[in-house]
Amino acid sequence: MTLNVALVSPTEQVWTGEASFVSARTTEGDLGVLPGHTPLFGVLVDGLVSIKGVDGSTQEFNVRGGFLSVSNDRVSILTESVV
Repeated sequence: MTLNVALVSPTEQVWTGEASFVSARTTEGDLGVLPGHTPLFGVLVDGLVSIKGVDGSTQEFNVRGGFLSVSNDRVSILTESVV
């Protein structure tokens, strides 16, 4: 099983693809998402979003606020900007 991930800002589609793990910091604390995660909606704080691709590579993005939603192995990360 994999996650279908999209990280977007108002001006660009930053990263899309399949991943095995996503981590981010929300107003509720650090969050890790694996395939099969229960649906959720979180408010992001400024910080790193880490995406581990199915090929084993890890990409990190410094985001400024936004939202993260998880549903049916789809992770949508909407951020104000990526620094």
